[in-house]
Amino acid sequence: MIERRPILDFISHLVLIIGVLIVAFPIYIAVVASTQTAEQSALAPMSLLPGNQFVQNFSTVLSSGASGNVSTSPVARMLWVSLVSALIIAIGKIAISMLSAFALVYFRFPGRTWFFWMIFVTLMLPVEVRISPTYKVVSDLSMLNSYAGLTIPLIASATATFLFRQFFLTVPEELAEAARIDGAGPLRFFKDVLWPLSRTNVIALFVIMFIYGWNQYLWPLLISTEQGMYPIGIGIKQMIAGGDAAVEWNLVMATLLLAMLPPGLLIVIMQKWFVKGLVDSEK
Repeated sequence: MIERRPILDFISHLVLIIGVLIVAFPIYIAVVASTQTAEQSALAPMSLLPGNQFVQNFSTVLSSGASGNVSTSPVARMLWVSLVSALIIAIGKIAISMLSAFALVYFRFPGRTWFFWMIFVTLMLPVEVRISPTYKVVSDLSMLNSYAGLTIPLIASATATFLFRQFFLTVPEELAEAARIDGAGPLRFFKDVLWPLSRTNVIALFVIMFIYGWNQYLWPLLISTEQGMYPIGIGIKQMIAGGDAAVEWNLVMATLLLAMLPPGLLIVIMQKWFVKGLVDSEK
């Protein structure tokens, strides 16, 4: 029986409330600034009371981007580029990683262990380390300013391959033997057995990989030379590149809120499956 201690309960709740306030206060500042005029948001200290420019600010950034000394693409376009790139990266990583792990676990071929360790070693070679040769290859293939250039170099994932391999190793061998006796081929076994068992893992990795793709900055900065192919991260940087005097903080904050919305909604919608995929005791 657990003894209830009111003082400890009060202290723990107080610490949690303080932590939530510390995390939420910058978001509240962004929400308030996005409802004010450029002059009001530039004041020091800024008013903490919401203004009446909420609809106008969001319609401005969605349709035309920044309206001051900095020229940017409409935020709606940048959000679309980020969304398409993040979806391609997340789905591509999961598809390639599942098939790679499936081959490493259920197929016997020479050098299988060696190939696995070669995949695993690439964890020490992130895109920032190999960025120059990768850029050269993408440029030679004429994939600059394209979704292919933004996504293909980031699709391979040693982490996801390792996680799927470890999960497939926990699947009882009797399932594979039963499928083989029933005449199911490798792809049928993958589709009817492994895929249903892996759904929670797939959802957890999809959330992680989607946010990874959504937050990309360095690689798109090199690959994209046209404003029409800028993701939202580069667009926000452009809005604040003209110096403090030229920054329309109300529009910047409205853009920041729009940039936080898709990954935030994804986590809220898939929270149950995301947590289950990470801590499920049956894995």
